[in-house]
Parts: sequence; C-alpha cells; structure tokens
Amino acid sequence: MAARTNAAGAPRRRRRFSLLTREDKIVLGFLIGVPAVIHIALVWVPTISSILLSFTSWSGIGGLETIRFVGVDNYERLATVYPPFWPALQHNLIWLGVFLFVATPIGMFMAVLLDKNIRGSRVYQSALYLPFVLSLAVIGFIWQLQYAPEEGFINNVLGTNTERNLISWLGDRDLNLWAVLVAASWRHVGYIMVIYLAGLKGVDPSLREAAMIDGASERQIFFRVVFPVLRPVNIVVLVITIIDSLRAFDIVYVINRGRNGLELLSVLVTQNILGEASRIGFGSAIAVVLLVISLGPILFYLTRTYEEPS
Repeated sequence: MAARTNAAGAPRRRRRFSLLTREDKIVLGFLIGVPAVIHIALVWVPTISSILLSFTSWSGIGGLETIRFVGVDNYERLATVYPPFWPALQHNLIWLGVFLFVATPIGMFMAVLLDKNIRGSRVYQSALYLPFVLSLAVIGFIWQLQYAPEEGFINNVLGTNTERNLISWLGDRDLNLWAVLVAASWRHVGYIMVIYLAGLKGVDPSLREAAMIDGASERQIFFRVVFPVLRPVNIVVLVITIIDSLRAFDIVYVINRGRNGLELLSVLVTQNILGEASRIGFGSAIAVVLLVISLGPILFYLTRTYEEPS
C-alpha cells in the first residue's frame, strides 16, 4: 500500500506516542542528571586526578606549570625508601582479615540467632546495632575511656590497673592495634547483623521446611540451603567489609594520630597531602595503592560469583 501523503504530496510522518509529557522528561532528566553530575564530580574526577597525580611531583602550590612528571618514581620510593609504608600496609591487611574472618562471622551468627524470633529480639537488635549509629571518632573516644591504664573499665576488671602489672592497651605498640580492632569490630558486628537479618527474613520458608522433611540438621540447612540463597547479601557484605576495613582512619587518628603501631595507609595519605610538607603526588600514589587493594578482592569475588556455570 502506498504511503499516505498530505495535500502537497509529501509523505506524512507518524507521530510517536509517549507516556511522558515534556514536563515529565524535564523532571526525570533533572533527577537523573544532578546526582550523576555530583557523583562524577565527587567520585570519578578525584579518583582519576589521584591516579594521574601519582605519576607527578607536586607540592600543591602553584598552577599546572609547577606539576612535574616523574613516572613511577613515587611508587618506587614507597617500596624502598619510605619506612612507614610496609607497616601501614600490613596493618590494613590485618584489619581486613579481622573484619572478614572474625567480625563478619560474628555478625552473621547474631543474625541467625535473632532470626529465630526469640523473646526480646527487638531489644537485642537495637543494642547490637546501636554502636554503628556512632561515628568511628566517637567510638575511639569511648574505647579510650575503657582502655585507660588506671581508671579504665577493662584494667579494673582484669586487676591490671596497679603500677606493678599495669597494661597500657593503647600505648603499647604490640597491643594497641588489636585493642583498636576490638573497638572497630564492636561497631562492625552490628551493621553486618542487620544486613544478614534482613536477608534471612527474605528467605522462602518452604526451602527450610523441605530440608527439614529430608532430615537435614539445622547446621546443614543453613550452610547448604539458606547461605547459598543469600549470595546477593554476601556480595553486599563483602564490599562493605572491604571498604570499611581499608578506609579506617577516624578511630586511629583520634587515639594517637595513627602513630606508634597504628599506622594505616589512609593516615599516610593524609599526612603526605595535608601535612606540613605537602607532597600531593606522593600521597596520591599511596591512595592509588589503597584503591587497588580494595578493588582487587571485590572484582575477583564478583567475577567468580556472576560467571556462567560451565
């Protein structure tokens, strides 16, 4: 059939039908565009700038003409002639290991217990989640009081508050990292508990009932039926745990500015970029190392999780 033509003989265009009015499109563009611009400006631009600056030498004073390209010199200096780097890297990895293999399983265990609808579960949930409401800086102040050598609660309970057997939990470089990890894990456990508890509430009860009919124990039901269903929750927990462990800064900076056994990569970044001797290029190199460490396990786990079964 020949195309319809108008009076002048030209073919008539079909009008597209849209559910969105012009005003709707403007509002939708505004709602999507503004967050996207903010995200790019506050996340991607600083990230890319840090990567580029890590290959330069710049004190932050002067314009772009004062930036000098040095290649991988900053990374070589980190590995060879910058003593705080390796202890800080080790401390970050210890922090990550404690969060992954101690704090996260404890939070998951608490979620499993509270999922049984025990009496007073709401009170327990609130008590466990309450530390997460507090910032890490406040957590640091609270645990400084608990770890105080003579007046602290812990030394008084253990009877180690006298001059003869006094324990300096935050002053001894062999103890302070583990003491701070206890405080940080206290906050992290509550957050992980709430995430897993929300995931457990969404598990289909018929899966557990079918497993119980087949004679599976409670432990087998969780690890072979429930835990695989929680795969999306596990991904969220993994990402949150890695980010929280590697971005740790507030609590150690409040206690002793990240020195004397509490060195972390985030503290070194701050000291080099915002310190008296501002070395933005060198500090950016440390930030890039921290970025690579945080992205490595996340990307590995995501690729293993979403890869197509053979």
